[in-house]
Amino acid sequence: MSTADRELVRRLRNRDEQAFRELVAEHRDRVYNLTLRMLGNRAEAEDVAQEVFIQVFKTIDTFREEAKLSTWLYRVAVNLCKNRIKYLARRHDRDRDQLDDSNEAAASSAIAAPGGPTPRPDRALEGAQVEKVLQEAISTLDEEHRVLVVLRDIEDLSIEEICAITNLPDGTVKSRLHRARLALRKKVTKYL
Repeated sequence: MSTADRELVRRLRNRDEQAFRELVAEHRDRVYNLTLRMLGNRAEAEDVAQEVFIQVFKTIDTFREEAKLSTWLYRVAVNLCKNRIKYLARRHDRDRDQLDDSNEAAASSAIAAPGGPTPRPDRALEGAQVEKVLQEAISTLDEEHRVLVVLRDIEDLSIEEICAITNLPDGTVKSRLHRARLALRKKVTKYL
């Protein structure tokens, strides 16, 4: 764990509100993206992302500093997402958002830097459509596969970090990730 993270944890343990704001500012986008990919619904993702930070602030004293702070934060996020998925499944309320933002995200990622070439509208639309298909396919994966695909292929975490987050052995993560990617490929091929 870095010196900056140790200092932040110390301040959080002292209930420093500024430290809490720093934690949120530094990690909110990635936590939200993780919860959105896991839950597939913007409103639920926002609720769970807020819950993650509240949970971390309340339980910071239980953080053993054996892993990076971000790893622990992701573990809390994944666990809360799993709980929310189970809750929603019990309530039969698993209507997935079609991710209106996927079109915006794909279009904004296709926007060229100032002075660069202007992207072609057909390519921006194609990118948005592929993003939508990919998100729909991810949302249909089993929970254990979805977690691994999101953490590795979307959040770009290392296998070691994923092992720490999921509490799974290295070999299990690799084999499940392989099966998840095969399932995802099959689903994407079906959509396309």
